[in-house]
Amino acid sequence: MKTAAQRKVSVIVPTCDRPALLREALASIRLLEGPDLTFEILVGDNGIAPETWTVAEEFGAIYLKASTRGASAARNVGLRAATGEYLAFLDDDDVWLPENIRSQVALLDRYSTLDAVIGQVLYADSHLVPTGSPWPDWPGEGDQLLRKMLSGFFPQIGTTLARIDVREKIGEFDETLIGGEDLDWLLRIARQRRLGFVATPCIIFRGRPGGSYDSLQRMRIGYDRRVFFRHALPEWRLWRSPLDFSKAYSGTLMHFYKYFVDAAVARAERGERQEALRAIVTAFGVFPLRGAHHLVAHRPLRTAFWASIAPCRRSSTRA
Repeated sequence: MKTAAQRKVSVIVPTCDRPALLREALASIRLLEGPDLTFEILVGDNGIAPETWTVAEEFGAIYLKASTRGASAARNVGLRAATGEYLAFLDDDDVWLPENIRSQVALLDRYSTLDAVIGQVLYADSHLVPTGSPWPDWPGEGDQLLRKMLSGFFPQIGTTLARIDVREKIGEFDETLIGGEDLDWLLRIARQRRLGFVATPCIIFRGRPGGSYDSLQRMRIGYDRRVFFRHALPEWRLWRSPLDFSKAYSGTLMHFYKYFVDAAVARAERGERQEALRAIVTAFGVFPLRGAHHLVAHRPLRTAFWASIAPCRRSSTRA
């Protein structure tokens, strides 16, 4: 029951056929409730697993069916139904940390000029074992924060707390984007210079083994490129020169390039020649000149390339 002192936060959780992970996510949300804080959990489902509804009910969440695929559609059904004072988010494979939410509420209370606040993320392996320290330390504010977000800094949507009226101010998540939709949504707030930051660890982000999601990464390249130009071109004054603009573009896509270079090396070492070559071609597609340079100067990539195109050795037996 909500008391007069409680702040009500609508938490939007998109999900797709991962009920076991969803249970962990929802449990981490409920653990943060207290006399000062209550959560309206909205599970947006665009999967087909029948267990999803059961898990949502187990944690007192509102189950909402999304009619189209993609995280944007699943978040939007929750966004439309939200009735809280604030909006928060959590992907179904991540978990909140105990420090989340209250620091963002305090900052929004202090500064009426802010519409939303982001925090730190703790990266982990697939079993939620942390692999580093909370990040980032300080991404800046105003123009500096926007410039970083257009140069490779991707805030995690699960660290975000926004005032409910951003729903009307900036709109819904873009359902034409299958990747980069969360960055696109946050950039709309940042471009108003109304996005803040707290140096508080907010979520544990569940990572995936390197080289295990090539198809997903290939699909995301084009969407992240589209998001960059959608927001960077109108904000071209942020950069002192075309060269600085080009560096920002490179920073935005660099993680894709590094992913496919590492994937090519790993696949070549395992003898997966076709997949190694495909990873190299994808890396070239991201940055052709950098790829050509590294093919000469980067020994592991060069070795992977020759291994991928070398003729297969046929074993023979002596009669």
